[in-house]
Amino acid sequence: MSVEAEKTEAKSGAKDTIRVIIHALILALVVRVFLFQPFNIPSGSMIPTLLIGDYLFVSKYSYGYSRYSFPFGVDLFSGRVWAKEPERGDVVVFKLPRDNETDYIKRVIGLPGDEIQMVHGVLNINGNPVPKTRIDDYLVTEPSGRERRLSRFQETLPNGVTYPVLDVVQESFGDTTEVYKVPEGHFFMMGDNRDNSTDSRFLSEVGFVPFENLVGKAQIIFFSMDENSKFLEFWDWPTSIRWPRLLQVVH
Repeated sequence: MSVEAEKTEAKSGAKDTIRVIIHALILALVVRVFLFQPFNIPSGSMIPTLLIGDYLFVSKYSYGYSRYSFPFGVDLFSGRVWAKEPERGDVVVFKLPRDNETDYIKRVIGLPGDEIQMVHGVLNINGNPVPKTRIDDYLVTEPSGRERRLSRFQETLPNGVTYPVLDVVQESFGDTTEVYKVPEGHFFMMGDNRDNSTDSRFLSEVGFVPFENLVGKAQIIFFSMDENSKFLEFWDWPTSIRWPRLLQVVH
């Protein structure tokens, strides 16, 4: 093969490689914008359902698309297209209404028109207490190695959705509230870790969440590691990864 032919073949191979890379980047962008967005859990507000160090996929298409479905909140249109309201009990990522920038993840408790109230730690929806049953304690291992037992309960929403909640401190701030009337086009969100969740109970911090602010529905945990470990320290993965949590569906 001549030198010119070798140069031509090398250029062709380089072009093919660049083309493959560009196609892969476009595909990744389409998946990220329209289908699934990765999200990691930075706080303990959704314990025991979600733990610090969980990485999960959020489906962007579940509730349709708004400006917050796109990177940087590009204002292409108002409201939502192909809109579908979340169901009570869905675990949802949304933009904090206070700044429309910060990502929060909570559970949908109240739908438009609902009346929500906490009474001595019991969730009430439209005047009816939600069944709350004591189940096995949730075990937490402290950095010292000492184990703590936290009171865990199971709540069952009117549509039959069940999930665990932690309620460790009796009569804590947020255990008894006023009645919240959820406005049209808004939702009432709460964390499963009731004593350690800044959510819709606190109107100046979160309050009612507009439908437009929903980013997507939490679907599956694709990776999980101990909260004290660092993602890039892959040599610690065999001991720091929470193997049983991988590929768990979020309920």
